[in-house]
Amino acid sequence: MHIAWLGKKSPFCGNVTYGREITNHLLDRGYQVSFLHFAQQEECDQKWRDCPEVFLPFLYKSQIYTIPSPKSSHVLMGALREFQPDLVHASLTLSPLDFRLPDICRELKIPLVATFHPPFDSKLRNLKSSTQYLTYQLYAPCLANYDQVIVFSEIQKDMLVKLGVPPGTVKIIPNGVDQVKYSPAHSSVDQNISAKRLFVYQGRIAPEKNVEALLKAWRLAKMGDDCKLLIIGDGPLKSSLELLYNEDLGIVWLGFIGDETRRIQILQSADVFVLPSLVEGLSLSLLEGMACGLACVATDAGADGEVLNYGAGIVLDTQGVTGQLKTLLPLLRDQPEFVKLLGRKARERVLERYTLTNNIAQLEGLYRALCSHASFGLPIQPNLQAKMS
Repeated sequence: MHIAWLGKKSPFCGNVTYGREITNHLLDRGYQVSFLHFAQQEECDQKWRDCPEVFLPFLYKSQIYTIPSPKSSHVLMGALREFQPDLVHASLTLSPLDFRLPDICRELKIPLVATFHPPFDSKLRNLKSSTQYLTYQLYAPCLANYDQVIVFSEIQKDMLVKLGVPPGTVKIIPNGVDQVKYSPAHSSVDQNISAKRLFVYQGRIAPEKNVEALLKAWRLAKMGDDCKLLIIGDGPLKSSLELLYNEDLGIVWLGFIGDETRRIQILQSADVFVLPSLVEGLSLSLLEGMACGLACVATDAGADGEVLNYGAGIVLDTQGVTGQLKTLLPLLRDQPEFVKLLGRKARERVLERYTLTNNIAQLEGLYRALCSHASFGLPIQPNLQAKMS
């Protein structure tokens, strides 16, 4: 089966990791994959597996959204005509081209799947006034024209259905992590970083990630010389926050780490993973920390609370994060057995629900169902959609 994957390779974000992990595993399973993305040819990353690429022209690109050039639709259609894939899977990049895709694929008679990533606040009272909710409102009429839309949680599905996307069109396939690569192990992060307790945040340093709430709580909790907080990632707030919260407080800024092996070693050396986000989808960084056996603390943003509920971690309210963490951080510092227990529970939850193997198996089933109908020239029937949802 030939999959044309429309996604991202840069700049780094969760969408990039999602596309890399899934396409690599599809290749391992014998699928033919073509990768279409907004990029200049010199941006090609040699760390990605070798497969045919198409570089779509663009005017602007960020971690959040992309503005394509007027020629991008023409380039995309020409590439699909040449490749003649069995299916197009769009890991949506928040681009105007997303709205053209259903017409393009319908004209070429190619089944179309989308993965819809935008973060959200799971609390409806906060959601309706947010820009994230406006994104869902904007996209819902378009997503109703896709053959299938993949989301990460029941909350996300309910939201889209309420906005008019047919229930049978929406398929829940949670993010998954490679449980073999990301696993508990003894590791030393760095000879220069010595501490009895290591806490870690991994993600963008941006307003929606609410990193300053964690930094304030760390300062207020007076965690002591035996504790360090490692910050992995980059973003618009990094330079200003780094000046205010520095190594004098036991906070170590590691910046963006592109080397996956290095990132895994850091996670394996840590004790506690903290994610204080105001909005999320389903955080791959959180799943990576859980898979490595860290005690995990995250806000009830997006599907993250659902991931940690019933004892797999500690779930915070998105309101008053600093106050909650000020109380929790010393507890996690002083109770190593409790931390180890939470780490075991987190790992067990990943193995139960959030492995990449399970994610790929569900994707394969979805692909087969869509392609079998397309081979007979049939639209997806509502009863089949209902079964797949």
